[in-house]
Order: sequence, then C-alpha cells, then structure tokens
Amino acid sequence: MSEREYILTLSCPDSRGIVAAVANLLSDHGCNITESQQYGDHYTGRFFLRMQFLAEAGEDGVVGEDVLRGAFAALAGDFGEGSGDPVVEWSLQPTDARPRMIVMVSKFGHCLNDLLYRQRSGLLDVDIAAVVSNHPDLEFLAASYGVDFHHLPVNAQTKLEQEARLLELVDSYDADLIVLARYMQVLSEQMCTKMSGRIINIHHSFLPSFKGARPYHQAHARGVKLIGATAHYVTADLDEGPIIEQEVSRVAHTDSPERLTAIGRDLESVALARAVNWHAQRRVLMNGEKTVIFG
Repeated sequence: MSEREYILTLSCPDSRGIVAAVANLLSDHGCNITESQQYGDHYTGRFFLRMQFLAEAGEDGVVGEDVLRGAFAALAGDFGEGSGDPVVEWSLQPTDARPRMIVMVSKFGHCLNDLLYRQRSGLLDVDIAAVVSNHPDLEFLAASYGVDFHHLPVNAQTKLEQEARLLELVDSYDADLIVLARYMQVLSEQMCTKMSGRIINIHHSFLPSFKGARPYHQAHARGVKLIGATAHYVTADLDEGPIIEQEVSRVAHTDSPERLTAIGRDLESVALARAVNWHAQRRVLMNGEKTVIFG
C-alpha cells in the first residue's frame, strides 16, 4: 500500500491525556507517528501539539483523509468540554501541500530576492505565486524568476480600493499567505482582520527608539551595540503582532551607517526566510499575543 504523510497541529485548554488520546486515535486508524512535539503553557493554560504521521492508503489507493478529519473533529470537541476556555483549534494538512504566497514589496529588494532565490533553490517550502508592489521598480526581479508582478499604486484615498484588488489576487492565486518583504505601507485594520494569522512582516528590531525614516542612521548617531530584525504576524497594532523569529548582530563604533544598513538587510532576509519556512511547515502556533515555535 502507498502512504501519505500528514501534519496535525492542535491548540486547546490543557488537560491530562491529550497526547495519549491523539496517539491512540492515530494507532486505531493504522497511522505511524514520525515526529511529535508538544508544549503546555502554564501561564496561559493552553496546550500545543504538532505531530507528523504516515497514513496508509486504502484499497482504492486513496488516503482516508476525510475519515481522519472526522475522527479528529470529534476528538477535538472532547478537549474543550468542561473548561473555561472552550476554544480548540486544529489543522490537518498533507506535508506535500505547499502553501502558496504573495510577496508584497516597495523599493527595497533584498528580502524579495532572498525569498525568490530560496524557493528556486528548494530551500523554502512554499510556492511564490505573485509579487505585488506599490512601485514598479522591482518588476524586473520578479520577471527574472518567472513570477507574476502586479503594480498596485496606493495613497490615502485609494488604500481600500487597492486592498480590495489585493484580496482579489489572493483569491485568484489561491494564496494561503501574504509576506510583507519590506512593504512600506500600513495595511488597514479590515485587511489585518480578514487575513489574521496569514500575513507575515519584517522590520528592524532592537531599535525601538528609532522609528520613522533612516533607522540605521539614527542608531549610528546613538552608538548602538546591537542591531536586529523581527519577523512577526501582522495585526491592527502596528509592528506589535506575535513574534515568529528574531535575528541580531553585534556592531561596533567603527561601523558606518551604510555598514549598519547592509548588516541589517542581511538580518532581515534571514529572519523573514526562517519565519516563512516555519509557517509553511506548520511549526508556528498562535498563543495569544505570542507564538509557540516547534523547531
């Protein structure tokens, strides 16, 4: 018989026997667990689980995915019973189902170039369906990788219209994720809500005092010793969404603003690529205003 591998993620109120219940369910359905990670958060009272497992195909050669989903749905209902927090979130996806994403960018191309290269090289478990930008400058870069490019200019008067067009592209490309690869526009609250948990942003971090333009020049003027970058989910609270990954580098008084900028761009590219890959591999689970990362 042929086999297909799946990833199960689960978040629910913490209680005894969750891992055993899931493992027994998989065993009862002839599945073999290949990887398992779990975490109980004492502070939030929630439990998080990620399991990879192999399921055998039936006699007709089709994996009984609907059967598994029905079984997990029934089991998940049990995990929420009798608790003050009945919210149970779970997902079941085949490992070969690669997420499709739209990358949004303005004029800085380092993160976009890094994502495109990683995908082409097989280092990123996603398919980049399209690039969207409020400027035409990086169309050549998308074209060089054979990726569709859409120029959607925006200003205060056209923001909602532009975002409506963006959502049309999400639907037409069947995109699971939007990645803001140095996209220098603030998304509306409506957009953040509609795509909650499905937009990842990158920005300079460890520089909280240096907002606005030319942050690395501001950092240089203040003699900082560490610079970094943070990848996070986008929420209506600007740059305050749940953090997925951070990268940092020590710098010296001899480093010029241009040198800090170059180091910072490398940090941004690395942190964003990791965050996108972890999301694609379903290793990131939401835990209120923070995340659980199963490495």
